[in-house]
Amino acid sequence: MYFLGLDLGQKRDYSAIVIVERVYRRQPFQTKELESLDVRYIDRMPLGTPYPAVVERVREIVQSHEIHGRCALVVDATGVGAPVVDMLRAARLGCELVAVTITGGTRENAGAAGKPASVPKRDLMAGVEVLLEKGQLRIGRGHRESSRLGRELLSMRTGKDSAEHDDLVTALSLACWRARVKKTIGEQSRRLL
Repeated sequence: MYFLGLDLGQKRDYSAIVIVERVYRRQPFQTKELESLDVRYIDRMPLGTPYPAVVERVREIVQSHEIHGRCALVVDATGVGAPVVDMLRAARLGCELVAVTITGGTRENAGAAGKPASVPKRDLMAGVEVLLEKGQLRIGRGHRESSRLGRELLSMRTGKDSAEHDDLVTALSLACWRARVKKTIGEQSRRLL
């Protein structure tokens, strides 16, 4: 299963997409256990990319034969995100679409039908931190933007303000958040990790 995190930006911030794949360790006669979340794709679109172009790029990705029908898209619905979420829904992407409002609060709230979930930013970042500490988040060096993501992660981990944007790490945290949550219809979210 593939999880796409989409952080939206336009004039001052970049729109960013990060895809992670949930990889399981399989042992005979035992339930499968999460081995890692592997970053499979990293992209940061140029400043000023119009939202219809962002939606079209997401459509191209989720319709690709590698992940079509085996993916979930998690979108930052904070601020201008709500209309873009509407555009993504209208595009009929053929994948699960989860809207997330990133908050400064202290509690996560699973969204009701059609409503965004609200997740504190610190929880999103803490999820990435836990995965890194456990060695369960693997980022290959073959991606064009992997070094930029590495700098953003370093800035996040050290807590130092830097000139780096946090678009890629936010997209990564959204993808990881959804990959760590098992959602089934009619049930509350359950953490896998």
